[in-house]
Amino acid sequence: MSTRIEVVHDPGRAASALLLSAVLAGGHVVLTGGSTPRQAYVELATAVRELGISMGGTVLWFSDERCVPPDDEKSNYRLAREALLDPLDGDAQCEVKRIPGELGPFEAADAYERELEAAGRPRFDLVLLGLGPDGHIASLFPDQPSLQERSRLVVGVPEAGLEPFVPRVSLTLPALANARRMVFLVQGEEKAEAVAAAFGPQVDPHPHVPASLVPRLVDDLLVLVDREAAARLPAQE
Repeated sequence: MSTRIEVVHDPGRAASALLLSAVLAGGHVVLTGGSTPRQAYVELATAVRELGISMGGTVLWFSDERCVPPDDEKSNYRLAREALLDPLDGDAQCEVKRIPGELGPFEAADAYERELEAAGRPRFDLVLLGLGPDGHIASLFPDQPSLQERSRLVVGVPEAGLEPFVPRVSLTLPALANARRMVFLVQGEEKAEAVAAAFGPQVDPHPHVPASLVPRLVDDLLVLVDREAAARLPAQE
C-alpha cells in the first residue's frame, strides 16, 4: 500500500490530467462533488474537446449523492453534467451511472447496489474524492454506523453530518477501496486540519476522521493538496 502527498499549485488541474489518463484507458471512473472537483471536470471537458478524444468505453460512477432530483442545485450529478457532460454537447460517448437520489436514501442505495452488481462489481480504475473539513469522504461522516458497513457496496445515509443537511446515498468503504488508484483533491486553508488528521505522519485510523481509514485499504493513494491545505503537514522535502 502506497500513500503519496503532493503539494501542487493547482490541484484541480493535476486531477484533470489523471482523469484524462483514465478516460484514455476507457476505465471505470468514480466522480465526486464539490467546488474543487468542478474545476477538474471543466478542464477534462476542455481537453477531451480540444484533443478530439473519445470517451467511449469509459463508465462514470458517483461516490455519493444527495437525495434530491438530478436537476437540483445540490445534486452531484448536476455538477458533473454542467461541468463535464454538457460542454461536450453529446460527444462524451461514455456511460454515466448516476445515483437516483430522488428515490430516497434507502431505495436509491438498493438501486445503485444493483447497478454495481449488474456490472460485475467492477474494479474502479480511478476514484476521485474530496475531503470535508470534518474529515468525511463521499457521504461517510464521522462516527456514523455507515463506516462499519462491510457487506454492502452502497448505503443510505438518512442524516448528513454536514451541510447541506439532506439525506444522502454513498458508496461504502469496501466499494471505494476497490480501486486501482484513489485520488483525494483538497484545496483551501479550511481543510488543513482535516488533511493533517487524515494523512499526517503516524496517524492512527479512527472513525472520527473517516478519511484516516482509507490509507490502509487502498494500494495506490494520491493526495493532491495546495499549500493552504497542506499547512499543518510537515514541510515537504
